[in-house]
Amino acid sequence: MSCYSNLMSKLTFNTQSILKSVMNYPDVTVVCASKYVNALEMREIFQAGVHHFGENHAQVLLEKKALLRDLPITWHFIGHLQTNKVKKLVPEIDFLHSLDSLKLAKEIQKYRDTPLSCFIELNVVNDPNKTGLSIPDLPEFLLEIQKYDKIKIVGFMAMGVDQDLTKTQSVFETLKALKEQTNLPYVSMGMTDDYPIALAVGTNFVRIGRKFIL
Repeated sequence: MSCYSNLMSKLTFNTQSILKSVMNYPDVTVVCASKYVNALEMREIFQAGVHHFGENHAQVLLEKKALLRDLPITWHFIGHLQTNKVKKLVPEIDFLHSLDSLKLAKEIQKYRDTPLSCFIELNVVNDPNKTGLSIPDLPEFLLEIQKYDKIKIVGFMAMGVDQDLTKTQSVFETLKALKEQTNLPYVSMGMTDDYPIALAVGTNFVRIGRKFIL
């Protein structure tokens, strides 16, 4: 078997293993954080059963989407979105996981024809090295965002705490509680190293990257 065939077989096996790990959670969608794979490898993952893909960089998403237009992929943008990238990107995606400012909302409003499903990114632990809205600012943000009819708030997204699963669980529990308090349908939480915790807490979207290639 060639190296190429070995790689494709490994991608298929890993994809099926990931899907098996969430099979007892029917409300969970696996998003392949596809920065680790190219368009050809994404095809293999798609054929193995994962149809949601997320990218951290606008230009990379646009390039991959152009190569994969024949596939009915649901596209997620999961990185920090700079306002100067909004014009080209937002017409091309189905979900944005990183809405964190009214400035960004205003730009999306300009360039989106239909409402874009957005997760509000929260910086739950107030880490100065991470982006996201602080929880005290959330009530005013939720009020102001209602002015933008091209934005549909579907829930909250947050990152775990690096190398601290206890704090990560606390972050996820906070996010789940906010979802319930606000009657929003979804939370996006959990990546390769911590998604089992997110599943236990009650996530709806997991963003898994390295596990597809390990």
